[in-house]
Amino acid sequence: MIKIDQCVAILIDGNNIERSLQNLLNKNVLCNFDTLVPRLLGDRALNRLVYFREGKDISSKLAERLHENFHGSVVPCHKSADIPLTIFATQVAQKVDTIIIISGDSDYLELVQYLKSRGVRVEIAAVEKNTANVLMEEADHFTPITKEDVFEVTGSRRPKTTKSLKK
Repeated sequence: MIKIDQCVAILIDGNNIERSLQNLLNKNVLCNFDTLVPRLLGDRALNRLVYFREGKDISSKLAERLHENFHGSVVPCHKSADIPLTIFATQVAQKVDTIIIISGDSDYLELVQYLKSRGVRVEIAAVEKNTANVLMEEADHFTPITKEDVFEVTGSRRPKTTKSLKK
C-alpha cells in the first residue's frame, strides 16, 4: 500500500464557523477542534493552524488550547477574516501540499482557484447548509462539520479574553 505524505495548513475563519454552527443548532455552541482537526488531518502532518477572528476580544482559553494541542495561533482581525486569511494562505502555499479552509464563505472562491492553480490541494470544511455550492464544487474535497463537531457553551459567565494572542 502506498502512503501519501502531505503537509497541511488549516486556516479557520472563526466568525464564519461560529455563526454557522450556532445557526445550525440554534444554541450557543463552539467548534470542538480537539476532535475536528484530527479528523480533517487523517494521517497527514500539520504544518500550521491559524484561527482568524474579527475583533480584539478572543477567548484566551481557546488560544491556549489551540497552541498547546496544535501549536496553533489566533489572529485578531480588524474587520472580517477574509483578507488576512487570504494573504496568509498565499504566503504559506509554497510551504504546504494542502490547505484546509474552515469556512463556507463564497468570498474564498477566488482564493481556492488561485491556490489550485499553484498546485496546492484545497479542502473546505464547513456546515454544509451554510456553505456556498460554488465553493464546495471548486474545492478538491469537502468535509461537512456537523453537530458531532461541537460542544455547547453553558453558563452566563463571559470567557476571559485577551487583546493580542499572536504566538
